[in-house]
Amino acid sequence: MVAPANVHDSRLYEPTLEAFEIPKVQDCPAVISADAAYDAREIRQYNRNQGIKSNILVNRRSRKQPKRGRPFWFDPELHKKRNAVERFFSWIEAFKKIVPRYERYEHSFMGLIHLACSVMIARILG
Repeated sequence: MVAPANVHDSRLYEPTLEAFEIPKVQDCPAVISADAAYDAREIRQYNRNQGIKSNILVNRRSRKQPKRGRPFWFDPELHKKRNAVERFFSWIEAFKKIVPRYERYEHSFMGLIHLACSVMIARILG
């Protein structure tokens, strides 16, 4: 999903999931782990409507009043596994030309991602 840099990632959540598809897999994911920036009522409601469990850390800074009632489900061990995705983007951003905020076109961004992955694999194998 490509959007202007002045749009917060949480606003692109639904369009990204709608555009995301895995070949030969018909089912939606059972659980989605996200950081505290995605702690929004709309995102949790969207996931609930799709039958997806939200493993999202509660962002206490964005709440004016503490949430009353039953706490949200959160699995810290499962949340730690998203570290692999964070490390991947950290490695990608080590290539100074590839910064997602500055790319204008999806095809050029994906081309640079594939090139960077090829270089990283060549470094590991070489």
